[in-house]
Amino acid sequence: MLLDFDKLGLWKWILSAICALMALFLLLPILFIVALSFGNSRWLIFPPPGWTLKWYHDLFADPRWLSAAFTSAKIALVVMVLSVALGLLASLALTRGTFRGRAVLRAFFLTPMVLPVVIIAVALYAAFLRLGLNGTFVGFVIAHLIVALPFSVITISGALETFDPSIEDAAILCGASPWEARFRVTLPAISHGLFSAAIFSFLISWDEVVLAIFMASPTLQTLPVKVWTTLRQDLTPVIAAASTLLVGLTAILMIVAALIRKGKSR
Repeated sequence: MLLDFDKLGLWKWILSAICALMALFLLLPILFIVALSFGNSRWLIFPPPGWTLKWYHDLFADPRWLSAAFTSAKIALVVMVLSVALGLLASLALTRGTFRGRAVLRAFFLTPMVLPVVIIAVALYAAFLRLGLNGTFVGFVIAHLIVALPFSVITISGALETFDPSIEDAAILCGASPWEARFRVTLPAISHGLFSAAIFSFLISWDEVVLAIFMASPTLQTLPVKVWTTLRQDLTPVIAAASTLLVGLTAILMIVAALIRKGKSR
C-alpha cells in the first residue's frame, strides 16, 4: 500500500491522538447532557451534586412529553416507508434509465441536501398555509419526506450500482417476469441499501427540529419541538432526559445499521 498506517512510526501516535481528541470534542456535549439527565438538581448544573432517576419519571409521567414522542415516532415511521418506496423507484430510474436529463434529475433529488433547511421550512410554511396543511400530520410527513428522500436516493442508488444486472437478466431467462426478478432477485441483493435508507430516513425525521418548528401547532408537536419550546420556558432537567432518549435511540439505530452492513460485507 502507498500509505501503511502501521509503518508511520511516530506519526501513527500523533494521528491517533488527533482522532481521539476530535472524537472527545464531538462526544463531550452529549456526555454532559446524559450526566445532567441523572443529576438531582432542579437546574442544569454540571457537575451534578447527586444522582437520581426523578427526571425520567417526570418525563414518562407527563402526557405532553409522551404525546410528542408518539407523534415523532408515527411521523418518522410513515416518512421512512414513503422515503424508501419513492427512493427505490427514483433510484431504479436513475441507474437503469437511458433517458436524457438523468444528471439534472439526480441533482434535483439532491437539492434539499444543499439548500439550508430554514429556506425549505419558510417556503413550505408559506405554501402549506395556503393549502391548509400547516399544523397537520400530512404536512409534517411531506416536509420531513422532502429532506429524507435524498438520503434514500443516494443509498439505494449506490446499492443498485454495485449490483450486477446480468443476475436479474438470468432470472428472467429462467422464466421469471421482469417484476418477479426485481422482487425476488434484485431487492434481496440490495437489502443492505434499503435498510440503510430506512434508518437514515427515520432518524432524519425523528431528529428534525427546524422544519418541525414551522409545521407545529399547539395540538401537534414532535419531540424535538417539545424540547425546544420547554427549553425557552424552563431549564428543567427533564429536557436533558428527553434529549438523552433522542440521542440514545439514534445511537442504537446507527449501531444496528453498522452491524448489518458489517455482516453483509462478510
